[in-house]
Amino acid sequence: MRGASVAQALTGPHNHFGLLRLVLALAVVVSHAFSVATGRVEDEPWAQSTGFTLGEHAVNGFFAISGFLVTMSYDRRGWRDYLVARTLRIAPGLIAATLVVALGLGAALTRLDLGAYLADPQLRRFITGTLTTFKSASALPGVFDRNPLPFPMGTVWTLKYETLCYLGVLVGGLIGLMARPRLALAAGGLLLVAAVAREVVAPEGPKGVETALRLPLIFLAGGLIYLFRERVRLSLPGLALVLLALVLLSPTPLYKPALYLATAWGVLVLALDPLLTRWRSEPSADLSYGVYLYGWPIQQASYALFPAAGALMLFWPALIVTVAVAWLSWHLVEKPALGLKRRLIAAA
Repeated sequence: MRGASVAQALTGPHNHFGLLRLVLALAVVVSHAFSVATGRVEDEPWAQSTGFTLGEHAVNGFFAISGFLVTMSYDRRGWRDYLVARTLRIAPGLIAATLVVALGLGAALTRLDLGAYLADPQLRRFITGTLTTFKSASALPGVFDRNPLPFPMGTVWTLKYETLCYLGVLVGGLIGLMARPRLALAAGGLLLVAAVAREVVAPEGPKGVETALRLPLIFLAGGLIYLFRERVRLSLPGLALVLLALVLLSPTPLYKPALYLATAWGVLVLALDPLLTRWRSEPSADLSYGVYLYGWPIQQASYALFPAAGALMLFWPALIVTVAVAWLSWHLVEKPALGLKRRLIAAA
């Protein structure tokens, strides 16, 4: 039962972070096949059985990995390199995706004539809202307005929480929490207490409150695992026991908070456990961000063009196109931005 520590696992030659991010991004696309076609998130099979859709579980996993890796990045780089790295990882891909969807996909599919579409103030509001406040509920003029959900960039809302968590790491690092991990642990404890209180007092309350607690808590849990990497152990049998405990906790208010912590630790077990990392799995191209950004608008376009086909019929073509566009995004936008990041950091 007593496996290697996280610190020991980090010295190994391989990990599965890249593979897991890609699997999680693809899981989001799978999950959205249902809501794009019906407009009802609760139609997704996992929503009723686990309390969250498959896509929400995948986002939870993303935040756990991000919390771990971003905290490690700050610890190893310092705040200047950290700011450059985070900005160039998120911003170029988002800017490109927003413009491709607004000026490419939207212009091709709008019911308005092209001149009216380009002159419509709603187009400018979509671009500025998506890029400045990560607004995922913005619509484009005459685009997807007959779909169950009219939003062209339905996944970017998570980037708001991701950015806030990045800022939290920056502030925490600047005030010395990296050197005082027990204070960071206390902050995590407060978030956990708030998550439990929400499940006790208002379990059917606003989804936004749940999300505002869930994602920062999972991110912070990932970061804490890095800070306490000498003490935290990785164990596949332990993960199996944790999953069993979650089943037993499912009728209680402790289920969701326990799920958040289990997700953070469990994803890192899958990424780092030496029993799993004896073989190299790193994809040659990191398509996860592109898949996450483009999956929703491509599925929306598929439904708009073939509304009678149904979710399962549209899923596979949309997935193939999404992976192809993500490949282009990586090679044309994201990878060059990472090259710029290395040059800027080297010059600093």
